[in-house]
Amino acid sequence: MPTPLLQVRNLTTRFNTEQGQVTAVDGVSFDIDAGETVAIVGESGSGKSVTALSIMRLIPSPPGKIESGEIVFEGRDLSRIDDAGMRAIRGNKIAMIFQEPMSSLNPALTVGMQVAEPSNLHRGLPWAKAMDLARELLGRVRIPDAASRLASYPHQYSGGMRQRVMIAMALACQPRLIIADEPTTALDVTVQAQILDLLKELTRETGSSLLLITHDLGVVARYADRVAVMYGGRIVETAPARELYRHPHHPYTLGLMASVPRLDGDAGGQLVPIEGQPPDLAHLPPGCAFSPRCGKASDACRAARPPLVEVAARHFKACFNDVRA
Repeated sequence: MPTPLLQVRNLTTRFNTEQGQVTAVDGVSFDIDAGETVAIVGESGSGKSVTALSIMRLIPSPPGKIESGEIVFEGRDLSRIDDAGMRAIRGNKIAMIFQEPMSSLNPALTVGMQVAEPSNLHRGLPWAKAMDLARELLGRVRIPDAASRLASYPHQYSGGMRQRVMIAMALACQPRLIIADEPTTALDVTVQAQILDLLKELTRETGSSLLLITHDLGVVARYADRVAVMYGGRIVETAPARELYRHPHHPYTLGLMASVPRLDGDAGGQLVPIEGQPPDLAHLPPGCAFSPRCGKASDACRAARPPLVEVAARHFKACFNDVRA
């Protein structure tokens, strides 16, 4: 088997807060192969975005800190290289598309300047050539009349077009890995599908790997090769996407799938919510974090944290019970 492009091993990230120490990411491990799309799925507060920010070394310190673990990218542990070395990787070999483009784009600079900057900074292209590349990239992400839109400012673009600009910036240096953190959250359903289709198409064309962060398990069925389900800062199930949909083994995964709207009339057309609330990361229960919301929880679940165990080829679950769809 070829070596994965990215190997995350036992990653733990904590924050010091007024309520005490919060473990936002707790012993997380996963791989991303070259050219693969991996989705991390879970409710708000499950640790998805902090995992992405930890990989990028963008955790604000203080109050946050990567306490332990390895983030091995192309054979180098990103958690142990200096700041200058990390700056050379960000936007160059690893690019990130953030959740809200208006807070990521500089309102005082033209879109053309912002799309051109990565190739000028990392590849040393003169500004004139970098702007030519920016025009080409805006065309690739299907912004109409790209040449004239280079001089526009972010507020002159719609939400969907701003997200396309973020994708163009991410592609500027032909990165090996793109991290997309909830890239369609603020967009309407039609535009969401367009953006995700565009991301998948462009990563396939360039050979880039994609880490897709989302709360919507319905989204990843179409776009991901493998899925990792997070809850309470931990991965509770991971499998190839089709295998996960056909044979989910963790009660939380089953709950997420039951809460996705369906058109085939299952559940009488009713959404089935997961009872209870996501856990307080500052006061996690001693055993399985999902046990207070789980109808299958036993005394063993409340006493000890279940390890990830393999239940099928590349399919792992962290659950003491034999729960299947």
